[in-house]
Amino acid sequence: QLQLVESGGGLVQPGGSLRLSCAASGASMDYYAVGWFRQAPGKERELMSCISSNGGSINYASYADSVKGRFTISRDNAQNTVYLQMNNLKPDDTAVYYCAAGPRTKLQAMCVRMDYWGKGTLVTVSS
Repeated sequence: QLQLVESGGGLVQPGGSLRLSCAASGASMDYYAVGWFRQAPGKERELMSCISSNGGSINYASYADSVKGRFTISRDNAQNTVYLQMNNLKPDDTAVYYCAAGPRTKLQAMCVRMDYWGKGTLVTVSS
């Protein structure tokens, strides 16, 4: 019953920034691991970042090498929303960005099997 809606995509110049939002309804995102994925034309879908918790207040976050140091994932439980702050954007970041939710499991398994998906938001990085 969880529904996810992405927003915040658009056209941005190289070196610019965007903040993507993933708003959830129907259930609390705190019960799930939430990941941000992207798929560029002609490429496979890529997991960029994953965030989860240990069932309490401690959060775990991971990043793909391609975005580490530039992207930051965060959550606002009160708003039931997960964000992806993207800085120093590059043309290679151009893709459709998706958020997804899956089981909160061991670190090695989180954000591998995702059960709920948004429809995506397009990010275009170009001058």
